[in-house]
Amino acid sequence: MSDPLCDGTGLAWIAGHTWAYPALESVHLVGVALLVGNLVAFELRVWGRVADLPVRALARLSLAVALTGFAVAALSGTLMFASQPGELLANRAFLVKMGLLLLAGTNAALFHARDGLRKLDGWARAQTALSTGLWIAVIICGRWIAYQ
Repeated sequence: MSDPLCDGTGLAWIAGHTWAYPALESVHLVGVALLVGNLVAFELRVWGRVADLPVRALARLSLAVALTGFAVAALSGTLMFASQPGELLANRAFLVKMGLLLLAGTNAALFHARDGLRKLDGWARAQTALSTGLWIAVIICGRWIAYQ
C-alpha cells in the first residue's frame, strides 16, 4: 500500500479531499482573524483611541493573541501550500501575498526594534498605519489567489 506522504505526491491529497482543503481554509481564516483583529485593536490604541486602556497591558494581550493567530495561519497556510506548490508558485497573487507578508514581518520587527511600543511617536503611528495597510493587502491577495 502506498503512503501519500512518501510516494512523491506530498500532500497533494489535501487539495482533492472533500473536506480537508476547505477545513484548512477555515482554520487559516480564523488565524488571520485573530492576527489582524488584534493588531488593529492595538494599532487603534497607538493612534490614541480608547486612551484610558493602558497600552502595555493591551499590547501584552493583543500581541500574544495576534502571534497565536499568525502561528495558526502559518501552519494551515503551509499545509495548503504543500498540497499544490506548483500551482501556487505560478500564481501572481500568491507571490505578491508572500512578499507582503515579508514586508509586514519586517515592519513589525522594526517597530519593536526601535521600541515603538514605548515611544508611541509619529514613527510608531506611521508603522501601525503601514501594518494595517499591509495586512489588508495580504487578505486581498489571499482571496485573489483563487481567481488567478
